[in-house]
Amino acid sequence: MGSKHSKETTSINDASNLNHRIPVESSRIPLVALQEATNNFDDKFLIGMGGFGKVYRGVLRDGTKVALKRGNPKSRQGIEEFRTEIEMLSQLRHPHLVSWMGYCDENNEMILIYEYMENGNLRSHLYGSDLRLPTMSWEQRLEICIGIARGLHYLHTSAVIHRDVKSTNILLDENFVAKITDFGISKTGTGTELDQTQTHISTNVKGTMGYLDPEYFRRQQLTEKSDVYSFGVVLCEVLCARPVVTPSLPRDQVHIAEWALKWQKKGQLEQIIDPNLIGKIRPDSLRKFGETVEKCLAGYEVNRPSMRHVLWNLEYALHLQEPVIQDDSEENSTICVGESSSQVNAISHVDANFSAAQIENSNFDDHMVKQGQEPQISL
Repeated sequence: MGSKHSKETTSINDASNLNHRIPVESSRIPLVALQEATNNFDDKFLIGMGGFGKVYRGVLRDGTKVALKRGNPKSRQGIEEFRTEIEMLSQLRHPHLVSWMGYCDENNEMILIYEYMENGNLRSHLYGSDLRLPTMSWEQRLEICIGIARGLHYLHTSAVIHRDVKSTNILLDENFVAKITDFGISKTGTGTELDQTQTHISTNVKGTMGYLDPEYFRRQQLTEKSDVYSFGVVLCEVLCARPVVTPSLPRDQVHIAEWALKWQKKGQLEQIIDPNLIGKIRPDSLRKFGETVEKCLAGYEVNRPSMRHVLWNLEYALHLQEPVIQDDSEENSTICVGESSSQVNAISHVDANFSAAQIENSNFDDHMVKQGQEPQISL
């Protein structure tokens, strides 16, 4: 599709930091084709906003549905993220990564073109959406988590650290297949497997509050285990269907990761599951899922599993869920959550140096997302 819209210009090639393997010319799409696809970027086609800029849906002349991220020229993220996204997605191909279709840099525009994802982002199906979307089953949620884990495992074995794993960066296609998006702040290693060639990347801290690895925050040393931590927070969202950070709650319930870890360590994770899942999760499946969450959220990266191991555990949790039989014995019966689930407290699972007070006093960027605002960290 990219070659169909090719146009010879040189502006993007002047960026010396782009990898020489990037097929920039074949991926360039003329601005006129994108204006036509969106009725000249009519607000009726606007589907969201992010730190990079506005997101539009569109239809190309050949009928292909696309999503367009149009960079804000005043955005601090700007050209650096534009180049990074092109560099990453032009080289990466996987069923659980959003397909990148091209870019446009005419007339000082910064537009990135992707496949259109019919079912939007994961968070909108869990909470916070004005739309009355059908509740996802536990099996469906596990399949989505497995898809994300496969995508992250592929990235890590390709020496890529995503650095902003969160539920709004997980998109769902028409079949609810999960695909990872937004590689604007991703980092690459130097070898084929990051964890075999270097222990960490020293870098300024970037990410989203609530998902940020506390050890990365303290030491400013990035590893693939930082993605593992962030994914653990997403797993909590999937199970509990509540925001990652809720400032209006009592202080000990503000952060979902701390809240979930308390109940997991007490062996009572069923007390905080999404009410829509009550009576629908087999105990063994929930137990394996909870163990996986706890390992991902370990305070120190050395204690966290690789995404390969996370993937295996999630697949096993799905296996334990599948043989649901109506006449199960009491030992294997599904979970019923009592009324006390709404009266839970939380304990901190991270170093005192990474307290809620520190987060509140850090310099967070206001980062708009499709369904609301999430403060992004950039130190």
